[in-house]
Amino acid sequence: MEFTKQNRIAKTVALSFVLGIASCTQAQNSNPSDSAPGKAFAVVELFTSEGCSSCPPADKLIEQLQEENPNAPLYILAYHVDYWDHQGWKDRFSNRAYSSRQQQYVNWLNLTSLYTPQIVVNGQSENTGSDEGATVQAINNALSHHSQGNISLSTSKKNDVLEVSYQFNGDPKGNSILLALVQKKAESNVTAGENTGRRLPHVQIVRALQAEDTRSQHSLQIKTPDGYKPEGYELIAFVQNKKTGKIIAAAKSDLDQ
Repeated sequence: MEFTKQNRIAKTVALSFVLGIASCTQAQNSNPSDSAPGKAFAVVELFTSEGCSSCPPADKLIEQLQEENPNAPLYILAYHVDYWDHQGWKDRFSNRAYSSRQQQYVNWLNLTSLYTPQIVVNGQSENTGSDEGATVQAINNALSHHSQGNISLSTSKKNDVLEVSYQFNGDPKGNSILLALVQKKAESNVTAGENTGRRLPHVQIVRALQAEDTRSQHSLQIKTPDGYKPEGYELIAFVQNKKTGKIIAAAKSDLDQ
């Protein structure tokens, strides 16, 4: 797509706006595992696949968002869906559960069908995953609203299981809490399908996802994937309304501390 000079300037201003709000918010909240009541945040969920030729630009966009806003209250998750796996290339990060999660958004947002790449922000808006302008606008909108609770996380590991304890300071009624184990970076050499011959970089890959009805406090177990190294992963938690899909609070924690 060809952008005019005016559009390019508008996008640059929008990206700066994201960074400015993020820096301000982070200065008030030095604990990376907390998203205190009243703090703005944006949960950015990308549905993607190595088998989809339109997806690499979307993967690049979330990588750009991640790199250019390191102190932002952005919680980025890339779900690799499995419905492209029959096109000649099986995405090693794909999972049927992530396709099912995307189907939930079809229902919540009254969409007609699944598609990739797709970005959903705070469970309330969706756009084509490679559309930078629409994505930044959705993030800016999310960052103009307050969270409705505070999530605190603590973790410990025994063998190949991660024990995650959480506390939620907010109204748990009608909500689910989701805990995502996220691999920060990876690459794949694709030898078949629509992306044959391409080396695809990925960021913020969801490797495991656990959900339950929100409680004030509880513990969950997450099985770590093969080759797990804590410095290469982080844990993202968010609370989501089961009826509307609206995400009302979020937090994250590095696992190498």
